[in-house]
Amino acid sequence: MKKIVILILILAIILPFSSVFSQVKRTQYPSFLTKSFFEINIGGINYPFSQEHLQEGYTVESVTIPHTTVRIIPIGYNFNDYLSLQISYMRPVLWVRYKNVNGDGHNHPVFMNVAGLTLKGHIPISKKWKFFAETGLGFITRSGFYADGSTTEMPITNTTYTSFLLAGGLKYQLNSKWGFLFTAAYSPANETEKQPYTSFFGGGFSFSMTPLPQDKVEERANSPYIFPQNIIKVGYSTNALGYGVNDFVSGGKIPIFWGGLAQIKEGYTLYYERNVFHGRKIFMLDWGASFGYWVSNVQAHKFITLSAFPVFRFNLIRSKPFDWYLNYSLAGPTFISKVDIDNEETGPKFTFQDFMGTGFYFGKNREINAEIRIAHYSNGNLSPHNVGVMIPLTFNLGYAF
Repeated sequence: MKKIVILILILAIILPFSSVFSQVKRTQYPSFLTKSFFEINIGGINYPFSQEHLQEGYTVESVTIPHTTVRIIPIGYNFNDYLSLQISYMRPVLWVRYKNVNGDGHNHPVFMNVAGLTLKGHIPISKKWKFFAETGLGFITRSGFYADGSTTEMPITNTTYTSFLLAGGLKYQLNSKWGFLFTAAYSPANETEKQPYTSFFGGGFSFSMTPLPQDKVEERANSPYIFPQNIIKVGYSTNALGYGVNDFVSGGKIPIFWGGLAQIKEGYTLYYERNVFHGRKIFMLDWGASFGYWVSNVQAHKFITLSAFPVFRFNLIRSKPFDWYLNYSLAGPTFISKVDIDNEETGPKFTFQDFMGTGFYFGKNREINAEIRIAHYSNGNLSPHNVGVMIPLTFNLGYAF
């Protein structure tokens, strides 16, 4: 597993950079993105959990199955007009719940999601309409629960297994970038794991990263604003000011970030980021790599992380003395050296890094950087164990060149 994780991290860093180094202007999409796309679908899921999916000796008063679900394609790649490869992730907005198992009076959630790696074929029906079909591997993850005061037996067990994943639908291609689609997806039941089938019906949109026209490339390249190409940062994380910022952005009805039951007391980080694309004034896309050394809050467990990640940066104020920005990074593949942190099980050693923050560039050539951020590690429910690691306020100083 360690070798696989290390290989993924090396490829995640080298492949984007290999095309970046050959790219003269950063105002054109990097070549590794020009054939890529993403999709978002919202619809209904059906997985008929019931009494029969409990282990022997357990009964349930009722089972609630919320149906609203999101299915996203965070990244896909078009080989040509007829064939693409994509990664998918599907999870409900609210979880299935088993109420009053063996009369214990509790309402137990069953956390479940379906990830996929599929090939997608496209068949044109007309100039704007096309039919598509997907087939490939589905990765089913389910987190069960304890009931009736037991801590040794689970009425519904944890499981992670590989299955078939099938999908298909219709797509309306509005233009070269935007499309609208209707999608149906299916993964079969697994009697051994006592898992019902899963079906999904929904609609959404797709966005394709097509190359920008040359006039826009030149216009952005001649921008009077500075977009640093490389930056090295060192950071220090501390919980001396508490976790209030983390709790604020991860709570509420519409959370914009994630928390975590495993909390960090302090940490030291080293980052390298390289700009691969920017607009005329506001938007920047960076790709980065980082090393982190962490100390947990309760039992002072020490561990390290190695990450590769994208960064979306938005320069909101451009002024003579400084530039001010907000940034956001998500789903950066990460190796984490410890998975049992303060008696919290965080899952496998392959996980993901997310962070959000704000900062300033100073100096004539914007070579000095100061930034504050919060961060989070979790596996996105790809494992039944996914309590998440909460990183408190991190203060970064950087040099851009």
